[in-house]
Amino acid sequence: MDSSQLTAAYLHRIGATRPARPDGAALRELQLRHLRSVPFENLSIHLGEDIVLEEEALVRKVVERHRGGFCYELNGVFAALLRDLGFRVTLVQARVLGPEGRTGIPYDHLALLVETVADNAPGGARRWLADVGFGDHSHRPLDLDERGDQQDPGGTFRIVPAPDGDLDVLRDGVAQYRLEVRPRVLADFEAGAWYHSTSPASHFTSSLVCSLLTDDGRLTLSGDRLVITAHGVRQERPLSGEDEILAAYRDHFGLRLDRVPVLRRPD
Repeated sequence: MDSSQLTAAYLHRIGATRPARPDGAALRELQLRHLRSVPFENLSIHLGEDIVLEEEALVRKVVERHRGGFCYELNGVFAALLRDLGFRVTLVQARVLGPEGRTGIPYDHLALLVETVADNAPGGARRWLADVGFGDHSHRPLDLDERGDQQDPGGTFRIVPAPDGDLDVLRDGVAQYRLEVRPRVLADFEAGAWYHSTSPASHFTSSLVCSLLTDDGRLTLSGDRLVITAHGVRQERPLSGEDEILAAYRDHFGLRLDRVPVLRRPD
């Protein structure tokens, strides 16, 4: 497929139409539809599949094979779509913030800085933090230059200054990650992706995760446990046998796998 066909296929994958202009309203719509269509999942690690951080490979995985991925893959491929639609996109690195402000490894997370034209008017570009690869996070892009509270269906978010010119992203008062706004390229994140797909210290190697935002909550499949959260009510259901697990991946997440992922802990 050529570029226009791939873009059309990608938009079809997330149930979106080509926006008339690259403005904030279009970005909000695209991010929400992506979150509700493409699951956050680490199954490639446990299926023995390579994590390839190249734009063509990511498009094949997400658009042609109808798979999901983790942050490097999801935000990497979302950046490609946004650029094709006329948005100005910069890849930026972040370090996840843990207890007591402890930071993760460099290139721990990939996020996107997106510039848009003003809604319903020419000129007036604005900067947004777009992120479809952090799992349960903001549903909408966050205004990168706003320092007050930003209300979102996923919680109350705030972007605050951090040391060395970085920015901390908070959700409901809890720091999520520290963002560095220096431009990066996809290849810069290969070491982080390798670490998270191979290290015993990475939570991605010690768990099976497949999660998707829904209209009224979230679906999560971890191994043989399906968790359905709707209107704030959480229900957990055990799955029995490979057929039922594969059916859950197919019916709830649109993933047609030829075998059940098995937890592969590094030595």
